[in-house]
Amino acid sequence: MAGESQFTIGARASCTDGHCGEVRRLIIDPATETVTHLVIQPGHRQEAGRLVPVHLVETADGEIRLRCTRAEFDKLDQSAERDMVAGPESPEIAGRQGVTVAALRGATVFEDVIPVGEKEVGPGDLVHAVDGEIGRVQGFLVNPDDDRVTHVLLLEGHLWGRKKVAIPISAVTGVDAGIRLNLTKEQVGDLPPVA
Repeated sequence: MAGESQFTIGARASCTDGHCGEVRRLIIDPATETVTHLVIQPGHRQEAGRLVPVHLVETADGEIRLRCTRAEFDKLDQSAERDMVAGPESPEIAGRQGVTVAALRGATVFEDVIPVGEKEVGPGDLVHAVDGEIGRVQGFLVNPDDDRVTHVLLLEGHLWGRKKVAIPISAVTGVDAGIRLNLTKEQVGDLPPVA
Protein backbone atom coordinates (compact mmCIF):
# COMPACT_ATOMS: atom_id res chain seq x y z
CA MET A 1 0.00 0.00 0.00
CA ALA A 2 3.06 2.24 -0.02
CA GLY A 3 2.97 5.00 -2.59
CA GLU A 4 -0.81 5.17 -2.77
CA SER A 5 -2.73 8.38 -2.20
CA GLN A 6 -5.01 8.34 0.84
CA PHE A 7 -8.28 10.25 0.46
CA THR A 8 -9.77 10.37 3.94
CA ILE A 9 -13.20 11.86 4.53
CA GLY A 10 -12.74 14.80 6.89
CA ALA A 11 -9.14 15.49 5.77
CA ARG A 12 -8.05 19.13 5.68
CA ALA A 13 -7.74 20.64 2.18
CA SER A 14 -5.54 23.55 1.10
CA CYS A 15 -5.23 25.57 -2.08
CA THR A 16 -1.88 26.98 -3.19
CA ASP A 17 -2.64 30.16 -1.22
CA GLY A 18 -4.20 28.76 1.96
CA HIS A 19 -6.78 26.54 3.64
CA CYS A 20 -10.01 26.03 1.67
CA GLY A 21 -12.01 23.39 3.60
CA GLU A 22 -12.24 19.66 4.19
CA VAL A 23 -13.10 16.53 2.22
CA ARG A 24 -16.82 15.70 2.68
CA ARG A 25 -17.47 13.10 -0.04
CA LEU A 26 -15.76 11.29 -2.89
CA ILE A 27 -17.26 10.74 -6.33
CA ILE A 28 -16.39 7.39 -7.92
CA ASP A 29 -16.93 5.99 -11.39
CA PRO A 30 -17.96 2.38 -10.56
CA ALA A 31 -17.32 1.19 -14.12
CA THR A 32 -13.62 2.06 -13.93
CA GLU A 33 -13.24 1.99 -10.12
CA THR A 34 -11.68 5.46 -10.22
CA VAL A 35 -12.11 8.51 -8.05
CA THR A 36 -13.19 11.34 -10.35
CA HIS A 37 -13.91 14.18 -7.89
CA LEU A 38 -13.56 15.14 -4.25
CA VAL A 39 -16.21 17.30 -2.63
CA ILE A 40 -14.44 19.95 -0.56
CA GLN A 41 -16.64 21.85 1.90
CA PRO A 42 -15.41 25.34 2.77
CA GLY A 43 -15.02 25.47 6.54
CA HIS A 44 -15.73 29.13 7.12
CA ARG A 45 -18.65 29.72 4.77
CA GLN A 46 -22.26 28.64 4.65
CA GLU A 47 -22.27 27.53 1.03
CA ALA A 48 -22.20 24.34 -0.96
CA GLY A 49 -18.97 22.45 -1.29
CA ARG A 50 -17.09 22.32 -4.56
CA LEU A 51 -16.63 19.42 -6.99
CA VAL A 52 -12.85 19.23 -7.33
CA PRO A 53 -11.61 17.10 -10.26
CA VAL A 54 -9.08 14.56 -9.01
CA HIS A 55 -6.40 15.84 -11.43
CA LEU A 56 -6.21 18.99 -9.24
CA VAL A 57 -5.55 16.92 -6.10
CA GLU A 58 -2.40 15.65 -4.44
CA THR A 59 -1.96 14.15 -1.00
CA ALA A 60 0.82 14.74 1.49
CA ASP A 61 1.11 13.98 5.20
CA GLY A 62 -2.61 13.22 5.59
CA GLU A 63 -3.61 16.51 3.98
CA ILE A 64 -5.18 17.22 0.61
CA ARG A 65 -3.47 19.87 -1.50
CA LEU A 66 -5.20 21.41 -4.50
CA ARG A 67 -3.35 22.72 -7.52
CA CYS A 68 -5.43 25.90 -7.67
CA THR A 69 -5.86 29.17 -5.79
CA ARG A 70 -8.79 29.87 -3.47
CA ALA A 71 -10.26 32.16 -6.15
CA GLU A 72 -10.05 29.32 -8.70
CA PHE A 73 -11.51 26.91 -6.12
CA ASP A 74 -14.51 29.24 -5.64
CA LYS A 75 -15.22 29.04 -9.40
CA LEU A 76 -15.44 25.21 -9.45
CA ASP A 77 -18.89 23.61 -9.80
CA GLN A 78 -20.93 23.49 -6.61
CA SER A 79 -21.53 20.05 -5.11
CA ALA A 80 -25.19 20.70 -4.34
CA GLU A 81 -28.05 22.49 -6.03
CA ARG A 82 -30.46 24.59 -4.01
CA ASP A 83 -34.13 24.69 -4.94
CA MET A 84 -36.89 26.72 -3.32
CA VAL A 85 -40.12 24.78 -3.21
CA ALA A 86 -43.61 26.09 -2.52
CA GLY A 87 -45.24 23.02 -1.07
CA PRO A 88 -45.83 19.29 -1.55
CA GLU A 89 -48.05 19.91 -4.58
CA SER A 90 -45.32 21.87 -6.35
CA PRO A 91 -44.42 20.38 -9.75
CA GLU A 92 -40.72 21.00 -9.02
CA ILE A 93 -40.73 18.23 -6.42
CA ALA A 94 -42.67 15.61 -8.33
CA GLY A 95 -40.67 12.41 -8.41
CA ARG A 96 -38.01 13.42 -5.87
CA GLN A 97 -37.08 10.69 -3.44
CA GLY A 98 -36.09 11.03 0.21
CA VAL A 99 -37.67 14.46 0.75
CA THR A 100 -40.29 14.73 3.48
CA VAL A 101 -43.45 16.79 3.10
CA ALA A 102 -42.62 18.82 6.23
CA ALA A 103 -39.27 19.77 4.72
CA LEU A 104 -40.96 20.98 1.55
CA ARG A 105 -43.43 23.59 2.76
CA GLY A 106 -41.72 26.81 1.68
CA ALA A 107 -38.30 25.35 2.37
CA THR A 108 -34.99 25.18 0.61
CA VAL A 109 -34.04 21.72 -0.62
CA PHE A 110 -30.45 20.80 -1.37
CA GLU A 111 -29.65 17.99 -3.78
CA ASP A 112 -26.18 16.58 -4.28
CA VAL A 113 -24.66 17.04 -7.71
CA ILE A 114 -23.14 13.82 -9.01
CA PRO A 115 -21.84 13.39 -12.56
CA VAL A 116 -24.00 11.00 -14.60
CA GLY A 117 -23.12 7.33 -14.08
CA GLU A 118 -21.02 7.97 -10.97
CA LYS A 119 -21.64 7.25 -7.28
CA GLU A 120 -20.88 9.28 -4.18
CA VAL A 121 -19.45 7.97 -0.94
CA GLY A 122 -19.88 10.21 2.06
CA PRO A 123 -18.82 10.37 5.67
CA GLY A 124 -19.95 7.37 7.63
CA ASP A 125 -21.55 5.43 4.78
CA LEU A 126 -22.13 1.88 5.97
CA VAL A 127 -20.00 -1.05 4.88
CA HIS A 128 -21.76 -4.43 4.75
CA ALA A 129 -20.00 -7.79 4.98
CA VAL A 130 -21.90 -10.82 3.67
CA ASP A 131 -23.10 -11.49 7.22
CA GLY A 132 -24.05 -7.97 8.25
CA GLU A 133 -22.89 -4.42 8.87
CA ILE A 134 -19.18 -4.19 9.68
CA GLY A 135 -18.36 -0.49 9.99
CA ARG A 136 -18.27 2.85 8.21
CA VAL A 137 -16.30 4.28 5.29
CA GLN A 138 -13.38 6.49 6.29
CA GLY A 139 -11.89 7.01 2.82
CA PHE A 140 -9.96 5.31 0.03
CA LEU A 141 -6.45 4.41 -1.06
CA VAL A 142 -5.92 5.40 -4.68
CA ASN A 143 -3.18 4.62 -7.18
CA PRO A 144 -1.78 8.06 -8.07
CA ASP A 145 -0.83 6.93 -11.58
CA ASP A 146 -4.37 6.19 -12.79
CA ASP A 147 -6.68 7.31 -9.90
CA ARG A 148 -8.00 3.74 -9.51
CA VAL A 149 -9.26 2.87 -6.05
CA THR A 150 -7.14 0.05 -4.58
CA HIS A 151 -8.59 -0.17 -1.05
CA VAL A 152 -11.58 1.07 0.95
CA LEU A 153 -10.58 2.50 4.35
CA LEU A 154 -12.97 1.27 7.00
CA LEU A 155 -13.37 2.12 10.65
CA GLU A 156 -14.23 -1.34 11.94
CA GLY A 157 -15.42 -2.58 15.31
CA HIS A 158 -17.17 -1.21 18.35
CA LEU A 159 -16.34 1.83 20.48
CA TRP A 160 -13.81 0.00 22.69
CA GLY A 161 -12.08 -1.94 19.95
CA ARG A 162 -12.01 0.18 16.81
CA LYS A 163 -9.34 -0.05 14.16
CA LYS A 164 -8.92 1.30 10.65
CA VAL A 165 -8.47 -1.41 8.03
CA ALA A 166 -7.87 -1.30 4.28
CA ILE A 167 -10.16 -3.60 2.32
CA PRO A 168 -8.97 -4.53 -1.19
CA ILE A 169 -11.27 -3.16 -3.90
CA SER A 170 -11.55 -6.70 -5.27
CA ALA A 171 -13.71 -7.49 -2.20
CA VAL A 172 -16.28 -4.79 -3.09
CA THR A 173 -19.37 -6.16 -4.83
CA GLY A 174 -21.51 -3.01 -4.90
CA VAL A 175 -21.79 0.68 -4.00
CA ASP A 176 -25.55 1.07 -3.48
CA ALA A 177 -26.88 2.00 -0.03
CA GLY A 178 -23.35 1.80 1.31
CA ILE A 179 -20.53 -0.48 0.25
CA ARG A 180 -21.11 -4.23 -0.03
CA LEU A 181 -18.31 -6.77 0.37
CA ASN A 182 -17.80 -10.43 -0.48
CA LEU A 183 -16.04 -10.90 2.90
CA THR A 184 -17.45 -12.04 6.25
CA LYS A 185 -17.18 -9.99 9.45
CA GLU A 186 -14.50 -12.40 10.66
CA GLN A 187 -12.45 -11.98 7.47
CA VAL A 188 -12.60 -8.18 7.79
CA GLY A 189 -11.67 -8.45 11.48
CA ASP A 190 -8.58 -10.46 10.52
CA LEU A 191 -7.26 -7.70 8.23
CA PRO A 192 -4.25 -5.81 9.65
CA PRO A 193 -4.80 -2.25 10.92
CA VAL A 194 -3.53 0.73 8.90
CA ALA A 195 -2.23 4.04 10.16
